[in-house]
Amino acid sequence: MYNKIMKFEEIIEMYKTFPEVTAIAVGGSGANKTSDVLSDIDVYVFVEKEISVKAREEFVMRCSSKYEVGGEYFGSGDEFWVDDLNQQLDVMYWNKNWFNEVIENTWIKYYPSNGYSTAFLFTLNNFQIMYDKKGWLTNLQKNIKIKYPQKLKDNIIKRNMMLMKGKPFASYYEQIEKAIKRNDRVSLNHRVAAFLASYFDVIFAINEMLHPGEKRLVQYAKNNCKILPSDFEVNIEYLLASEPQETLSIIATIYENLKNIL
Repeated sequence: MYNKIMKFEEIIEMYKTFPEVTAIAVGGSGANKTSDVLSDIDVYVFVEKEISVKAREEFVMRCSSKYEVGGEYFGSGDEFWVDDLNQQLDVMYWNKNWFNEVIENTWIKYYPSNGYSTAFLFTLNNFQIMYDKKGWLTNLQKNIKIKYPQKLKDNIIKRNMMLMKGKPFASYYEQIEKAIKRNDRVSLNHRVAAFLASYFDVIFAINEMLHPGEKRLVQYAKNNCKILPSDFEVNIEYLLASEPQETLSIIATIYENLKNIL
């Protein structure tokens, strides 16, 4: 039965009553002041163990008449429209130990990824912490507020430059070339997206900046990066609007322009 919860703060207070919860934070565009009318509120609930779907649904029904609980399409999470706030909440349940390991692997062990290497670090760095039972999340956030590790920077650049075009086999460039020859537009789009993911990963590493995620990357880079490849925005627009026969030459130009700022 739907029972009104009037304020966002009341929702946070209710999550705090679950014994599995160790910390709660608001992230995404709502925390880093880049939200717009299309943005929802991202709430990260850190748990020692899973909260049952039944308990989550019983809670969500107290503040929403339209919701999806336990879908698990993008990990453990619930999405619901808070009637009294007239806004959607996207609640993610992250295991505390898993998140610790993700941060350690990137920031301490310097492991790069195929794009988005430091995106979780960006999320952590921009958290607005609403609840922290034992100070764990606060300490984790403090631990990354240091100079960007040179080893991590080098590893991100090396890995993603190789993926883009530097590998002798199965680089994104080679895969894009094959997709064009096969007239396989689905594969072409997939590999261009992967190429761009690595491209932005390198750009943010060069600038010693944490990766902000997948939205509005061109504008974010223009506003925040001191070092950008020549014709940065023009070439991306050209690539995304190009016909398949033009794609390979644009990819090659983008790659060479990126190499020139290393």
